Amino acid sequence: MTAPSPAAERILALDALRGIAVIGIVGMNVLAFALPGPAYYNPLSFGGVGPADYWVWLASFVFIEDKFRTLFAMLFGAGCLILIERSGAHPWRAHYARMFVLFAIGLVHAILLASNDVLRAYALAGLALPLLAGLNARALVTVSLGLLCVHVFLGMALLGPSLAAWVQDRQGSDLLLWAERQFGRDPAVIAALLEQGREVLGERVVRRTLGIPAQMTALVAALPLNLSAIALGMGLWRGGMLKGEWRTFRLQRVAGLGALVALPGLLVLAGWLVSTGFPAALVGPVALLLSAPFDMALAVSYAALAMAFLGGSGAVTARLAATGRLSLTNYLLTSVILAGVFASWGLGLFGEVSRWQAFAIGCVPVAAMLAWSPVWVAKAGQGPFERLWRRAARTLS
Repeated sequence: MTAPSPAAERILALDALRGIAVIGIVGMNVLAFALPGPAYYNPLSFGGVGPADYWVWLASFVFIEDKFRTLFAMLFGAGCLILIERSGAHPWRAHYARMFVLFAIGLVHAILLASNDVLRAYALAGLALPLLAGLNARALVTVSLGLLCVHVFLGMALLGPSLAAWVQDRQGSDLLLWAERQFGRDPAVIAALLEQGREVLGERVVRRTLGIPAQMTALVAALPLNLSAIALGMGLWRGGMLKGEWRTFRLQRVAGLGALVALPGLLVLAGWLVSTGFPAALVGPVALLLSAPFDMALAVSYAALAMAFLGGSGAVTARLAATGRLSLTNYLLTSVILAGVFASWGLGLFGEVSRWQAFAIGCVPVAAMLAWSPVWVAKAGQGPFERLWRRAARTLS
């Protein structure tokens, strides 16, 4: 998500990778729009428990959840570094203006449409880029891994006690009850969330506005993970991978190694959840912490595969690249479509579909952005929100 550079300087595979990332985000966001919060992590919370739902959960857990959010953040970091490198000797005023405007867009997006908006988190993490922009590729990757460890360590300090209580079988303890409310099947919580999801737009605006302080706490807690992915994207740009400078064999090797690390680990974690019956105290640490290193490894694999095979001029690459050039607009557009399907002021399908049905509905915004993006790029170049972001940041700086 960056303001587009002149067409002659664009890297087609990188644009196509952005398109893949924004498509993958839909596979995550559709559940947040369609089902109560705990069901995002736990398929037994709500949304059906048939074979199709289990398989959809497994495919999502292994290949989608947080992989594409990580990839999106990596590309955000690379895009920020591209603009910083092209901004001359004093780039920081313009950079901070971009982050301020992006945070404002994300705040409006979160209040009106998507509670799981990522733009605010990226904007906050982007404030730390002056500390990273002068580092070389190896140092950036090292910082990324260090921040990932910080995320896991701090997260376990929060979620570890409830996990320990589950291991010790302390049924009925406050820790397990808290975990059940966050990641489990507490009937009162599910009922309250279903009612909340059917609120009218005005009620949502008031509730989300009053909840901004709590949202900021969550955003700050997510800073190490987001900044880790952003630093990794910066490192991959500076190291030449995202510039298209690596040979295909090297990219294939990186993709293979990343998948070799990630897929067995994710399958083991998935098997652990299934075999234990998805206890809430385990679901949270697995989804938010233990899977994070494997999510990052698989995101790197996706990036390497895209850079290896999407550098040509085929029709698929061109369509994905157009979608990627409008990544900010498409990200916001998908929220408008999903809200129109699931919100009370739209078709009102929140809480009325199963997990697999929600994923099927996610094909609607994907098809929409694949259809409209090439037409818009051919006629207007920049997307409307990319244009708004650039102009507002330029005015502010």
